[in-house]
Amino acid sequence: MTSNGLKVALCNSADLQDGGDAVPFDVVYAGQTCRAFAIRFRGVPHAYLNRCTHVAMEMDYQPNRFFDDTGNWLLCATHGAAYQPATGACAGGPCRGGLVKIALTESDGVVHWHTDHPLQPVEFQ
Repeated sequence: MTSNGLKVALCNSADLQDGGDAVPFDVVYAGQTCRAFAIRFRGVPHAYLNRCTHVAMEMDYQPNRFFDDTGNWLLCATHGAAYQPATGACAGGPCRGGLVKIALTESDGVVHWHTDHPLQPVEFQ
């Protein structure tokens, strides 16, 4: 247990390459099961809900691809909204605020995500 809630193992550190493919995962956000994704940007892992703020739909243009060709921006494939990889803040295009950020930590070669009040793991029945 951390101050950010429960720590949930997500992937091996090596699975996240700078500007490369994301690692997808499912979460329950505000009572709804949603897709989320983790990426690495400038050596640091980050995670967000896979939900564009312009229209609440998944953003990847190919499975697990969120970065533009430069590796500097996260793009929504549908309408071109651009987000800053380190913060999820809107950087241009038709966004309405920033992406929902999910707290991550990395230690001993493993990336973990952290639960929070509206953000919980999917429970299988």
